[in-house]
Amino acid sequence: MTGRGMGDTADNRDGTDALELTDSVPRRRRKSFFMRFAGVVTVLFSLLFLGLVAAAAGVLWIFWTYGKELPDYHQLARYEPPVATRIHAGNGALIAEHAREKRVFMPVEAMPPRLIQAFLSAEDKAFYSHFGIDPRALLRAVVTNVRNYGTGRRPIGASTITQQVAKNFLLTNEVSIDRKIKEAILSFRMERAFTKEQILALYLNEIYLGQGSYGVAAASLNYFDKPLDRLTLEEMAYLAALPKAPSNYHPTRRIKSATIRRDWVLGEMQQNGFITEAERMEAVAVPLTVVRRSGFDSIDAPYFAEEVRREVVAMFGEDMLYTGGLSVRTTLDPTLQEAARMALERGLEALDRRQGWRGPLGRHVGEGDIDEVLAGYQKVMPDDHFAALVTDVSSDEAEIHVEGRQARIPFKLAFWAYPPRREDGVRPPPLKDLRDALSVGDIVMVQPPTATPDLIRDGFEPGPADMSLSQRPLVEGAIVALDPHTGRLLAMSGGYNYAESEFNRAVQALRQPGSAFKPFVYLAALDQGYNPTTRILDAPLVVDQGRGKPKWKPANYTRRFYGPSIMRVGIEKSRNLMTARLAMSLGMEEIQEYARKFGLNQNLPPLLSMSLGAGETTLLRLTSAYGMLVNGGKKITPSLIDRIQNRHGETIYRHDERDCAACRAEDGWAGQEIPTLADTREQLTSPASAFQMVSMLEGVIKRGTGRRIAELNLTVAGKTGTTNDNTNGWFIGFTPDLAIGVFVGYDTPRQLGKRETGSTVAVPIFGDFIAAAQADRPVIPFRRPSGITIIPVNAETGERVLPNHEKAIFEVFKPGQRPGGILIDVPGSAVRAAPSDEITTPGLF
Repeated sequence: MTGRGMGDTADNRDGTDALELTDSVPRRRRKSFFMRFAGVVTVLFSLLFLGLVAAAAGVLWIFWTYGKELPDYHQLARYEPPVATRIHAGNGALIAEHAREKRVFMPVEAMPPRLIQAFLSAEDKAFYSHFGIDPRALLRAVVTNVRNYGTGRRPIGASTITQQVAKNFLLTNEVSIDRKIKEAILSFRMERAFTKEQILALYLNEIYLGQGSYGVAAASLNYFDKPLDRLTLEEMAYLAALPKAPSNYHPTRRIKSATIRRDWVLGEMQQNGFITEAERMEAVAVPLTVVRRSGFDSIDAPYFAEEVRREVVAMFGEDMLYTGGLSVRTTLDPTLQEAARMALERGLEALDRRQGWRGPLGRHVGEGDIDEVLAGYQKVMPDDHFAALVTDVSSDEAEIHVEGRQARIPFKLAFWAYPPRREDGVRPPPLKDLRDALSVGDIVMVQPPTATPDLIRDGFEPGPADMSLSQRPLVEGAIVALDPHTGRLLAMSGGYNYAESEFNRAVQALRQPGSAFKPFVYLAALDQGYNPTTRILDAPLVVDQGRGKPKWKPANYTRRFYGPSIMRVGIEKSRNLMTARLAMSLGMEEIQEYARKFGLNQNLPPLLSMSLGAGETTLLRLTSAYGMLVNGGKKITPSLIDRIQNRHGETIYRHDERDCAACRAEDGWAGQEIPTLADTREQLTSPASAFQMVSMLEGVIKRGTGRRIAELNLTVAGKTGTTNDNTNGWFIGFTPDLAIGVFVGYDTPRQLGKRETGSTVAVPIFGDFIAAAQADRPVIPFRRPSGITIIPVNAETGERVLPNHEKAIFEVFKPGQRPGGILIDVPGSAVRAAPSDEITTPGLF
């Protein structure tokens, strides 16, 4: 028993040892697994840590490498975008804009909230939550582009508004990884330096939206002809659809794509909670339509606007004009400008019609689209002029197709269309059959009958479908109107059609004024003590101009001689021989001085022929000089600009430099006494001499070469001018408060036409204009200076008569002057005799 027990004890111990050995193996394995797992985790975390360190180092390296040469984004805080300069008429109406980029700057605070929401929905939904880069959008773009790789689809972008600002303002459009890295760095920095509103303002005022529109305010005007605050929801959505590719969503050429894109923006706005589903549905149902911009207030003044542009460039340079956002307030009077343009246009056309019909503009045969063909001719035609196709012709009318409708040209509105005059000036027989002038297939220019009053005769009343036959004049001309007291230019048209010729004949054409210069010869005599009744011999005159030169033999237009005549008659009848004798008596140095100080010609040659208007000048200079007669002899300088303000509203130029402390009422205007400004104008001639000249020029209208205007019953004075061979026709005239000049002539000088003079070509234009300009205005007399005497005299002889005499006029005399006086016969007689009593011709060469 004892032995068995011992054996059992030994067996039990061996079993226990075996069991313990068996249990230790899994424990060691588990320990080994955990140790290996811990090692793997440690390695992974180490790698992750090292990766993060490397990534951070890489990011820091990228920031250091790419960030050290980046542009200074702080300059955006001082950013002033290129803004258009706007040219305004005197009443504030917009007449022109000048810009390299059409932009109207608008603060974000002034933009409609829904417009901003539309752009955020289309371009950057997370704008107010991201830090310059939108990681989710970036990841989405990467996934989408990978998925679309090889399908031909256009890759999508993930640029935020901040990134677009960085690219547009500080970087280039280069497609590269380097540019995207720089863009991201700048965006991150900009988000820390600027508010979201500042970034949004930069974006919405800089972005290009097609059709020359930079910024949302300019796009609103160009696409819909309305300011931002009047845009509808669907119009805002369309503007927000444009940044990606404006040309792909053109509102007329690609209207389907544009409408789809607009509707997509509306859907995004609804999903983002900016609009309701009902608002979206209502906006989607509206067709996409655009409206042509009409913001120039229908003022047709291209010659004036161009001259203003030249002056602004001369003062401030081209960069300031095209990017500085200037506001230029000009002197232009829109009402007078329209009257001047219409008067010149009608006058040139009437003169051209008197020279005969030159034939149609072209011919059309075949099956082509006639409206498209006519549109090509229409492009360069002035307003109220239309290209038409002759579809049928009879002896007394022509059927035409014009503006998509049928109309007719009756013979009574085309009777003038005989062939051009022959070279000797003889007019061909009158037109009796319209088929001799027009044929089926002719393309001609027509006008409404109201635009051709010279054709409506003998009680003829045009019908609603009637049109007048017209043609583009070959002759050119110009007209200006200014305030004679200030020199402010109120109207100017420098040619028939600016679209065909930008040459401004009012300021750029140097031409001989002819007899329109004579008043300044007579004015010089009045200042020397002559009076309007001083007699001058009207007889043949031969002047020796020096060795080797032909003798100068001036003659009157009528080729007749009238004997001793008073100065008034000499100016009223435009007598050349009287004027030449007067100039010889005064001396050419005196005539040169008056030409200089009145701004006509700074270097007038000392030749006697200059006294008859052979020296060249411009229409604007001559009109300004006449203005100095009616204003009492005060010097004026023609001006086109009253004031210029910069983009901040600060005045940087003012034409009137006189100081007026009383004009600045800090506490507002409360019925104070009207301030009085000092008259700083230089006195060029005595007020009495100026008034005598005005009175004599008034006689030109009543009894002389300007009689055609007398029937208007206005207070008007002026002088005609016609140069040798009738190449230039002038009329310069004035009322008490308006000076007007008209010039007519070919760009390459040639005869205006047989028997065409200033009286027939320029006076009608002046009359047409002055009738419109003075309509509904009171008729006032010319202002009379103090110290003069009014005496009734015979208008032809200058002798004193009773006021009721049939030829009595009221003549103007200075103190000590009386009717009658000396007779100017030959140079030096009675006034300028040389010390040796020899007859001389002072200053004559």
